[in-house]
Amino acid sequence: MSSAAQTAMDNVSRISDNPKLRDLKNATIDLTNESGLTTDHGVKIPDTDNWLKVSDGQHNGPSLLEDQIAREKIHRFDHERIPERVVHARGFGAHGHFRALNDGASKYTFAPVLTDTSRETPIFIRFSTVAGSRGSADTVRDVRGFAMKFYTPEGNWDLVGNDIPVFFIQDAIKFPDIIHAVKPEPHNEIPQAQSAHNNFWDFTGLQPESAHMVCWVMSDRGIPRSYRMMQGFGVNTYTLINKNGERHFVKFHMTPELGVHSLVWDEALKICGEDPDFHRKDLNEAIENGCPPKWTFGIQVIEEKDEHNFDFDILDATKLWPEELVPVQPIGEFVLDRTVDEFFPETEQVAFCTSHVVPGIGFSDDPLLQGRNFSYFDTQISRLGINWEQLPINRPTCPVLNHHRDGKMNHHINTNNLNYYPNRKDVCHPVPTSEGSYMEFKNKTEGMKQRVRGAKFQEHFNQAQLFYNSLAPHEKAHLIDAMSFELSHCDDLDVPRTYTKLLNNIDFDLAKAVATNVNGIIPEKPARPNHGKKSAALSQDHFLPKTPTIATRRIAILIADDFNYTDVQAIRASLASAKATTWIIGPRRGDIVAESQLGGTVNPTITADHHFEGQRSTLFDAIFVPGGAHAKSLSKNGRAIHWVREAFGHCKAIGAIGDGAAFLKHAINLPEVEIVSDVSKPEVVVSYGVVTIGKYSAGSAAKDVIRLDPNSEGFASRFGYEISKHRCWKRELDGLTKQVAY
Repeated sequence: MSSAAQTAMDNVSRISDNPKLRDLKNATIDLTNESGLTTDHGVKIPDTDNWLKVSDGQHNGPSLLEDQIAREKIHRFDHERIPERVVHARGFGAHGHFRALNDGASKYTFAPVLTDTSRETPIFIRFSTVAGSRGSADTVRDVRGFAMKFYTPEGNWDLVGNDIPVFFIQDAIKFPDIIHAVKPEPHNEIPQAQSAHNNFWDFTGLQPESAHMVCWVMSDRGIPRSYRMMQGFGVNTYTLINKNGERHFVKFHMTPELGVHSLVWDEALKICGEDPDFHRKDLNEAIENGCPPKWTFGIQVIEEKDEHNFDFDILDATKLWPEELVPVQPIGEFVLDRTVDEFFPETEQVAFCTSHVVPGIGFSDDPLLQGRNFSYFDTQISRLGINWEQLPINRPTCPVLNHHRDGKMNHHINTNNLNYYPNRKDVCHPVPTSEGSYMEFKNKTEGMKQRVRGAKFQEHFNQAQLFYNSLAPHEKAHLIDAMSFELSHCDDLDVPRTYTKLLNNIDFDLAKAVATNVNGIIPEKPARPNHGKKSAALSQDHFLPKTPTIATRRIAILIADDFNYTDVQAIRASLASAKATTWIIGPRRGDIVAESQLGGTVNPTITADHHFEGQRSTLFDAIFVPGGAHAKSLSKNGRAIHWVREAFGHCKAIGAIGDGAAFLKHAINLPEVEIVSDVSKPEVVVSYGVVTIGKYSAGSAAKDVIRLDPNSEGFASRFGYEISKHRCWKRELDGLTKQVAY
């Protein structure tokens, strides 16, 4: 053997076999397809998919605390991270208040928080991503947590929801599996805050109950424009109990006043790098600018006698209750109107528990909720210690009186020596339900103790079809693109092939399109027929505000030296009157000099908020270019041209006046997009969300009081209306966005 070869072997030996590696091998476990599953104490596990529960084989009863296998699995998972949250680590919060708008809920519940219209309940909401760590970006594709804490006189109520109404799994025992699968892969801790990898798609491809949720996450819902434009859902099935002792099943809905809007994928990717705190800043900016976000609070209610009258199980968290079958009843509203004073003691230390409810609100036998009720409390103990509810942000506003004592970080000092009950002085005694204590619903349960799921829990594709059928054409295209992007990152080809085969159970055309893009299995015929049903409320288009609004929308104004000062000031005033914000973007961050004004001796200036390289169009909702000789400078500036092309590619509204319109024509350069050609005429032209006008005098500006109406004649009104639509999707559907490089 040559000396070079021997040296190479020695190097390999040092890498693969040394004293420390031999030591580590003692702790190394090789898992194979012959490895059987066991508990931590070595007992073989027969079923890792179903929590032990009472069931008659058809309908689920309560999950049992005696299930050591499930408790161990959840307990071990809850304690995997310290002190960062295992999931929902990246979060941001704000304070606000909730009030009931009517007493419509009083026939279902006696909980004053939902029925007393004279009461204003303080709340704190924490929005979050699920998969990423605290250092990840805001705009990744992910589910968003929507956790609400109501500080009521009856105690704290925690409504721990998401921005998507369904979930990946039916039974809480599978929660460690789905989170392990979506988290960075264990051998290399890659990728961060993304589901575009082998393990996630492998798991979901083999767990068909997740198909419905995957469709939601891969839709535009997975990349919201802001927290303020997300719906919130309680996800699980809870119960309401009225003063007559009658029980109703309920789901909770939170619908934003501004509508439900999303980013586009290219935009979301870029913002991850350009401003990873985009959603955080957006929430603070809205509150600080006097536009506090508002949501309508609604309930879907099913009477107990109707529980089994649906073709799905209403306790299945992978299913929603279609609004055509169970309408949403608006009963309240809430506003977020105060930012936190310090992030850590408020947003980071706030902790939620699904088991925290108040009298009049209760639980169902939803197997995901049953496990969450155990898991959340266990998790908070791991992160914050046993006295986590004494932290200021978590403390109830009503008295807390009990015999709990000691533990880490205890803040309570009790003045008597009676820390038990019963005691000789009847100190801190139980309270009768007639005096406001919590009352459990007396529910008869029959069945065998077994690991099963009800028969209706076995169907996984009907509602995934319903969701896909209900999407608008551009939403369907985005879902196909998203799945294609994600599966293309799976380098184990068995993964996309398995998943595209599963997709054929949802829709033939969907499966064929995705499979073609990712080298999957292209189906020859549908695996099951598409039932063709739709539900209007599943498309984001359904939630456009009834009255168009551009409140809190961010409009970038592109200028260079020799811009038209009157144009800028007039449009800024018009947009500000509609509560939009405007931002000056110029060749430098400093004073930009306007062209000479009629009769003026000194050219006015405007200070730019950012320069062309300091921001990007992705961080704004629309672009405006005023008139003036500066248009020639902009036309020679590649970055300014990119600003316009990128905004055009992202389907955003773009407006321009006079010579600014000529710059747009140069930048977009598509014959299909009509742009005003005669700069001497006050004619407004609207084409594919691009609004231009030739002449815009001071007199025109004075008359142009902004009115968000497609039939308005004024430039500001027409431009504002295009902004209020959020995007011009026709631009994408007609193929124009693919013709512009951005």
